[in-house]
Amino acid sequence: MHLSSKTAHLSLPAALLAGCTAALLLQPAASAADPSGPRRRDFAAGASTTSIPLPAGHGLAPRGTPPFELLGVGWDGPSDALAGTGIRVRTRDADSGEWSGWHPLETDAEDGPDHAPHGATAPLWTGRSDGVEVDVRPGPGAPPPGLRLELVDPGRGTAAATARTLPAEPARPADAGQAPRPAIVTRAGWGADESLRDQDFEYTGPVREVFVHHTATATDYACDDAPRVIRAIYQYHVKTSGWRDIGYNFLVDRCGTVYEGRAGGVDLPVHGAHTLGFNTDSSGVAAIGTYVGDQPPQPLLDGLAALAAWKLGLTGQPAEGRTKLTSGSDASRYPKGTVVDFDAVSGHRDAFNTECPGNALYDRLPALRTAAARLQTPVPPAP
Repeated sequence: MHLSSKTAHLSLPAALLAGCTAALLLQPAASAADPSGPRRRDFAAGASTTSIPLPAGHGLAPRGTPPFELLGVGWDGPSDALAGTGIRVRTRDADSGEWSGWHPLETDAEDGPDHAPHGATAPLWTGRSDGVEVDVRPGPGAPPPGLRLELVDPGRGTAAATARTLPAEPARPADAGQAPRPAIVTRAGWGADESLRDQDFEYTGPVREVFVHHTATATDYACDDAPRVIRAIYQYHVKTSGWRDIGYNFLVDRCGTVYEGRAGGVDLPVHGAHTLGFNTDSSGVAAIGTYVGDQPPQPLLDGLAALAAWKLGLTGQPAEGRTKLTSGSDASRYPKGTVVDFDAVSGHRDAFNTECPGNALYDRLPALRTAAARLQTPVPPAP
């Protein structure tokens, strides 16, 4: 699920390829690019999704499509309905016309609400593409109804008159353990189409836990392109997965910029859809990139630490402390009802059987907790 901002197709982590075993191919690979459609078709102003049915669970031969940068597969059945099914895709670069290698889709989506309305694979960022081929390898059961390929065009964003960045604010001296608020790019700042999401908000109890994720997209993107990635994830979470909004509460790019995720107020305990079974009393922050082997840049780590220190400090939770949460789903790493003792800043893998947020980022969490705790320590006034 790596991508370059200059070329859309890099190699996948070995952990993702390991699940791609030999099986019958329903569609043969094609070596020639589909000649249909002109090159350099422009994206729309707003994000959009193109749905292509996968009849009877079969794949798709190579075909030209409207331009897109992210894709996935959705269906009408329960979220686990594709267990044992292998799905892989390859895409055509919209600039060069060259086809990528095959990329497997993760059929067990790791993020999400505790009660998902229907199923979808984890999204795959492809970069600017205008052609696609899909290979489906059936599992032990019949494919779920409504199986479809979803192609997301992140668009060029939407204009908004509201403030685009909340400025950083110092901590109030009277609040013990409160860290300064980092600057946060608002939803208007990354071009969210507010008509997509549910218009009401859901809140949880006080935030006592921050779960760190990665988006499994590019690590070498230009930071100016981060809003496109966020818009595409937002579109996929709402239109394909059927969630009320983007799942993450916050996102941070490789330059350390913090972005508002799910709507409802950055300083409020917005109920997210980021860590299956443990979305209550927690906040989910996603590092934009793939940090399995690639080391997270220091500005990214600084942004994560600043956000965690501030968000936990709002409820007086020490960043180097621990907290207990109760599992809300048997599909998590722990059976429903299990009380689990977490570090106040934990990785997604601590709550779900996943490699997220990647070994390289996960290994930096102890130092990140220390940095966040330091930000929560009041600085004595100058004499």
